[in-house]
This record gives sequence, C-alpha cells and structure tokens, in this order.
Amino acid sequence: MDPYPPIADHGIVGDLQTAALVSSAGTVDWWCTPRFDSPSVFGALLDHERGGYFRIAADLPEGDVAIKQLYLPDTAALVTRFMAPDGVGEVADFMLPIDNDAPTDRHRLIRVVRVVRGTLPFTVACRPRFDYGRAQHRTETHGERWIVFAGPETTVHLQACAPVVFGVEDGDAVGRFELGQGETAVITLTATAAGSDFPAAPERDRVAAEFGQCREWWQQWLRHSTYRGRWRDMVDRSAITLKLLTYAPTGAPIAAATMGLPEQPGGERNWDYRYTWIRDGSLSVRALLDLGFTAEALAFRRWLRDRLEAGNTASGEPLQIMYRVDGDPRLDEQVLEHWEGYRGSAPVRVGNGAADQLQLDIYGEAADALAQTSDIGSIAGWRVFADLLDWLVDHWDRPDEGIWETRGGRQDFTYSRLMTWVAFDRGIRLATAHARPADLPRWTRARDAVFAQIIDRGWSRKRRAFVQHFRTEVLDASLLLMPRMGFITPRDPDWLSTLDAMDAELVSDSLVYRYDPAASPDGLRGAEGTFTLCSFLYVEALARAGRVQQARYAFDKMLTYANHVGLFAEEIGPSGEQLGNFPQAFTHLALVAAAMALDDELDRVESGSGTS
Repeated sequence: MDPYPPIADHGIVGDLQTAALVSSAGTVDWWCTPRFDSPSVFGALLDHERGGYFRIAADLPEGDVAIKQLYLPDTAALVTRFMAPDGVGEVADFMLPIDNDAPTDRHRLIRVVRVVRGTLPFTVACRPRFDYGRAQHRTETHGERWIVFAGPETTVHLQACAPVVFGVEDGDAVGRFELGQGETAVITLTATAAGSDFPAAPERDRVAAEFGQCREWWQQWLRHSTYRGRWRDMVDRSAITLKLLTYAPTGAPIAAATMGLPEQPGGERNWDYRYTWIRDGSLSVRALLDLGFTAEALAFRRWLRDRLEAGNTASGEPLQIMYRVDGDPRLDEQVLEHWEGYRGSAPVRVGNGAADQLQLDIYGEAADALAQTSDIGSIAGWRVFADLLDWLVDHWDRPDEGIWETRGGRQDFTYSRLMTWVAFDRGIRLATAHARPADLPRWTRARDAVFAQIIDRGWSRKRRAFVQHFRTEVLDASLLLMPRMGFITPRDPDWLSTLDAMDAELVSDSLVYRYDPAASPDGLRGAEGTFTLCSFLYVEALARAGRVQQARYAFDKMLTYANHVGLFAEEIGPSGEQLGNFPQAFTHLALVAAAMALDDELDRVESGSGTS
C-alpha cells in the first residue's frame, strides 16, 4: 500500500467544527480536534511514520479486493466499499452535525462496517499521535472493546460492539474480525478534553438512528438550495463541501481542511490553510446567497463586522488577511521539523506567516460582501464601515504583497487597486441607497483616482491587456474578476483583448496558471500547478463575454479533474493530479459561480437572445 495516497484519493466528513479525511483505502489519515485549526490526532497524510492514522479495511491481499468510494446521495456520509470474490462489504463514515452554535471539545467519528454479500474479514488499526506527533500519550484498556488514548490535552476513546475485539501493540489498538452477509459492526472514536466524562458505549440501534439523523440533516439542509441548473450534482456537492468547511459557532469558513500539502511535490510551497481568509469568505457571500443559503452568508457577514469592530490585528491595519475561526489574529508560523511532509515535501508549516502581510484587496472584498444585502444599513454596521472607508481614502495608494501572498516584495498590484475601487464604489452606493452619513465627495475622488491609476498604469498598450502590477508586462489571472466586480463590462473590447492575452499566456487546455513566476519572481523556489480557482474564473469570464460554447467545453473538461467523490484541491499538476491543500473552499466557490454564469448564458443562447 502506498504510504502516501494521492491527495485527491480522499473524501471528507465532519461535524461543522472538525473534519476528517478518509482515503479510499479506508484510512483516516487527517483529523484535527476540537477545531479545524487544532493540533492533529491523525496526521499520516504529512508523515506516515509519525503522524498517526485510523484504518478499517478488508483483510485481503491488495490484488484480491476492488475498492470504491462514494457519498450517500445529498449527504456528507462517506461509504468505502470493498469487493472481493468471497464477499462485499462497506465502511460508512460520518460525523453527526453539531446543531448548536457553542464550541465543544467532544467530537465523534462513527464508522459502521457491514457485509452485504458473502463473508469478509476486516482489520482495524488505530494509531493516534497527539499534537502533530509531538506529544506522548497513555494507552488504557477498559475491556476488550474499549481503548482509551490519553494525551496531554485531548483524550480519544476507541469503542466497538461485537464481534470486534481490540488488542494493544506498542500503545496502539489493533483488531481483526469477520462479518457475514447482513452482519454489522460499529466502531466509534470520540475525542474529548482531558478529564471529561467517558462516552457511552456504541449500540447498533442507536448508531443506526444517528446515521438516519445525519442523512436527514444534510438532505434537509440541501433543500434550501435554489439551484436547478445543468450541473446540479456538482454544485450540490460543492455546497455540502463549503458547509463542511465552515465553523458553525462563528460562521467562519476555512480555506481548506488541511495544512502542509504541497503545490509541487518535494517543494517548499506548503502552507497551513485551516484559517479564515477575508477574501475567500467575502467572495463566498454572493455564491451562498445565489444558491439560497442566506443563513450561512449572513453568519459570515456578522463575523466580518465583528472583525471590523474589534480592530484587533497583528498587522496594525483595520483588517488583516486571515484569522483563526474564532477571530483570533495570531497565526504565528512554525515548522514541524520532525515531520517529513507529504512524499518528502518539507518544510511542513503550522500557522501562517502571511497573516501580517499587507494586502489591500481585502477591503474591497469585505465591502462587496457587506453590500450584498441591506442589513449593512443598520446604524452600528454603517458607522464601522464608513470609518473604514474614511481610513482607506488616506491609505489605499501603497504597494502591497498582493492576492497570492507572494514573498518577493511589495508591488503596486493591479488587482489590489481594483478591489480598493470596489470598496469605494460599494460604499458610495450603500450611502446613497440608505441615506447614510458619508463623506461622499472624498470617497468619490478616491474612487475616481483609483480608476484612473488602473487605466493609466495597470493597462499595457504593448500587451493590450491589464497586467499584474504597474512595473511589469506579466499577466495575472486574479484580474478575471474585473467584470464580476463591475469595473469593466464583460464584452468591453479592452477586456476581450485581456482575455485573449490570458488565453495565450496563462491557459493550458482550459487549465489556468495564476501568473508566470519565472517572469514575475515571487520569492519562493520551485514551480506550481495550474490554479483551479482561476480555471473556474476563466470559465465564468468566457461565459459572460459571450463565448458560451468555449466556456462550456472548458467547464466540462474541468469537471473531469474532480476526484472520485466530486472534490477539488487547490491546483492541478502536469499529469492531471490534484495538488495543494484539500478540499479547497475557494475552488468550490468558483465552480458554483462558473456553473451559474454558464447556466445564465446558455439560457440566453437557447432562448435566442444571446451569443454562442
């Protein structure tokens, strides 16, 4: 068995406060608890020997069993099927969503094993490694079906019902059992704070009821979706994934469930994405509202307003680019020297040193999110927002690190200027619509000055395209958002020529690179794959530009890069492999936006009012 399965060879389950990745071999090789950004209990994805894992698999030679993985329709319950000549069995993994909004230290992963034909032997191996494998733990046996792993801050209870029996080897739990047709076994893993009450032993009937409750919860949640377009399965799966990556107590979405997965195997671009980016969360608001998930959109907007009101940042700016899910701005970056990284991709970083970077685009994304519905017109919300724009009038004209968090020095990035224009534009519109007090003359002058600067310095006459920053001719796929933000119409000749230039320089068979690091050094060694977010932004831009058939072909090709259960990582490598942290929320947001734009434009074409 490959100690490091492909990044895409996983499904995700979660309870809206934590999430676990389960490989198609039946191995939980990533789980952090009690929060997404907590230290790991299982981290084999980043170090097979030291990271820890929890495997349930058919006890047969690898060549004698075929394995398939799928989600129960319209849910986040993951099923791994083992098919052999003598029997067919499956492991259903799920976590019951936590309905209340209070953070909890108790989280339970439930694994139901059953055989549907013949007879099948199974093995179990539970090898937790606390605090990214840095902390020792004590192993206690409470009968043959209950093992307790006591770490310094977290205790993990491994429990099962008959016929499962556990033994202990070197402090880890192992077991072997056999099921016949129609037989079921239940194995649960409950993480609690050290010293908490013991969980109840699993019972088949109760677990069956919880499985039904989990299924109904997700199906009921998905009924709020208003999407009825051509790609419903993929859009619904993306919506469920985005929900799984949202921390329910605060409404803050994380960028991805993992940390340290490489953008290039063996390279150093290995970042921790288990935090909430202002940019990602803000751009999610429109997609969530368009899908009908108003509660999620409003929850993030409240979290965003809380950050503005708190003004507590490590960077000293009114906002910083990312926070922990509870709003804590401290994300000190360190390297886990003892971990080898995914397939030797070191360093493995925890925390994120980019948190204190200056990225001026976040103010435009925040303003756009707050402008999506009318509740920013409330007095308290408006005062905070107006104060922010008054500050931005005096601070927008600065070089920054840009959207891609490069570590090669500050520049006057065109995308950052675009989004400062958006901030003033949305502020002016809101003040006018709600008759709120605002220094409209100053905001208007600032907006117009930003616009003039983008046209004068962000446009290359030589390339006939908008460029990455004011001192380069290099292109940047972040500018694919220009039409969506209303800076330029999607069929403006200058935009169409920009799109053509991007097609020639950044696009490879529908896959889109963010930029060319060889032409625009970013301070990091190595290369990267195509950025899947940008590939879906490209589809959206093509559709809105009237190039509908080209957009549809590109979109259909992009969907072939999804993994076996419809999930995407951050990037696509040279051979179509998924790279980077997984699953990536930004990618799934862009998929939703691309599908909806393409639906709109195809409807116009089919009604005879559009361009093909």
